[in-house]
Amino acid sequence: MSTQKVALISGANKGIGFETARQLGKKGIVVFLGARDLAKGEAAAEQLKKEGIDARAVKFDVVNPADVKAAAERIEKEFGRLDILVNNAGVMMEPIGGNNSSSVSEEILRKTFETNFFSVVTVTNEFLPLLKKSDAGRIVNVSSILGSLTLHATEGSPIYEAKALAYDSSKTAQNAYTVHLAHELKGTKIKVNSAHPGWVKTDMGTDAAPMDVVDGAKTEVELATLGADGPTGGFFHMGQPISW
Repeated sequence: MSTQKVALISGANKGIGFETARQLGKKGIVVFLGARDLAKGEAAAEQLKKEGIDARAVKFDVVNPADVKAAAERIEKEFGRLDILVNNAGVMMEPIGGNNSSSVSEEILRKTFETNFFSVVTVTNEFLPLLKKSDAGRIVNVSSILGSLTLHATEGSPIYEAKALAYDSSKTAQNAYTVHLAHELKGTKIKVNSAHPGWVKTDMGTDAAPMDVVDGAKTEVELATLGADGPTGGFFHMGQPISW
């Protein structure tokens, strides 16, 4: 079995997920690029291979249990363990800005939670046995500052006027999962943290965002490669804690 670290990043064929894979790969880590569309995942992996990275595409629609199970079986067969899981895949189906608390549809609420919360739990549970075989398992849940209840409730905060109920509450739920899972795994070698990448120029973030994708991936990469003395059960952006 290889001694190289192995990482799986969901939603990794573009945006922050792709850049996270690139930065982890540059550190000599084998990166599995999870993608709903395998062809797009393979194209992304080929791009990284040209940069000298050991990148491998895997069909990985996070809301499809068959995909998740097949990916776990492949990684177990090829490496026998997983060192890093980055739950990056996410959706935002509402406009940015304003408050839609009484108007957002049940369909959007359910679809958003299916990807941003329920699939994170399902995927993590599927890969936990492999993470427990790692010498230093790391789970990074890619959240958002929009999941902070403290900042939403604080008048004058940067997000006070931006209240997209489905997306925001799905990330709040994801943060709760981070806290709960980190507590369950306390005393093990696995660390679980939430990351706020920042407002980044991606398909979701749009060109109006102030941050480039290279900087947007830095928080995930830092949390994915924490040393033994690193934090667990926290919510961070660029090394700084964010209020829950």
